[in-house]
Amino acid sequence: MDSDEVAEYVERSQQLLEASPQMNEQNTKVRLVQPLLELLGWDLYSTEVELEYTVPMASGSTHVDYALLVGDSPVVFVEAKAASSGLSSQHVTQLKSYMRQELDVDWGILTNGKEFEVLTKDQYSNDGEEVSVVQFDLDDLAENPDVLELLSKEAIRSGKADEIAGQVAQTNEAIRYLNQNEDDVTETVSSAVESELGEVPLDLDEQSRDFVQNLASALQEQRQFVSEDPPAGTDEPPPSPPREEPDEDGELQPRQNKVVGTITRDEIDGDEDATVAVYASKESGLTFLKENAAWAFVRVGRDMDYIAMYITGGESVVKYFAEVDEIVDPEEADLERDPLDYLDRDYVGEGKKVIKFQNHTFYELEDPIPFESKYPQSRRDTTLGKLREAETTDDLF
Repeated sequence: MDSDEVAEYVERSQQLLEASPQMNEQNTKVRLVQPLLELLGWDLYSTEVELEYTVPMASGSTHVDYALLVGDSPVVFVEAKAASSGLSSQHVTQLKSYMRQELDVDWGILTNGKEFEVLTKDQYSNDGEEVSVVQFDLDDLAENPDVLELLSKEAIRSGKADEIAGQVAQTNEAIRYLNQNEDDVTETVSSAVESELGEVPLDLDEQSRDFVQNLASALQEQRQFVSEDPPAGTDEPPPSPPREEPDEDGELQPRQNKVVGTITRDEIDGDEDATVAVYASKESGLTFLKENAAWAFVRVGRDMDYIAMYITGGESVVKYFAEVDEIVDPEEADLERDPLDYLDRDYVGEGKKVIKFQNHTFYELEDPIPFESKYPQSRRDTTLGKLREAETTDDLF
């Protein structure tokens, strides 16, 4: 994120707010919110930004102020309020309800041009509950423009935003734990030092408490602007741990790896017009993929002949390929573990399916397809011919 551009946006916004402290909602959108979306890389004059996007609700439908789209799917909802008003828990609840109606919308931004709150769907909760991951205001933004990296179009489309949100969630949880259990952690540190060194000419309890408090402060500085408390109007519990503990590197290792080998794309047999459904997975989702030779839990809709997996994170590439065998309900999939045992827990919702691969067709690509600008936030279809020839993900869609 260009710090000079951010500084210019902040200065211009502050001048507008000083000149019009009672700015209404419509002027807030035009003068403050839309320039922010452009700063984040979203083109307001294209089909990737839709104003007054219709959101179906149980009682009919409503509208969210802005929907930011990847392909045909909305991935971010933006709800704007008047600069003359503050943000409330009711506003947060409203945005959460909008996000809940759209499966592909993992991100929400609530703002009045002065204050900002970012929501995401909690990847660790069973029902994908919407949680607050960052709060900041214009002054914060002037001091640390990097906070906007979380919301940039590039980060959303490449999957980097998911990684940032995960790091933020882990940091928040560590801070909350230290604050809530300061006495216990202090005693543990003091006992460990005494066990290793014996008696020392210091007040170990006092020094240990200082250490714990300094650690919490260091985490707060590392986190920058992230709310310590649950989002307004909620009582968010910390995420529960997986049933099977990860290894020392934080990974859940596959019980068996059903990838049969590697293959180059030009070695793949099949009709060049055959449909290849491309899905995205975090790196933490590889355990499920490899040990089940399947992908879940997704809405399928159209038929497909093959599946390709785009892995977000360090590489951000289309890396795995398989021929589809059958599409079944989760209870019929004969998975290696209970879905909740996986670190990358997917919400098994009504209508979601498991895509099982044909035996001995699940390969890692020797020539993976790197990310350029187009990213399959949800399912995106291509053809086998395009997959064979693509130089980047932009050539697929």
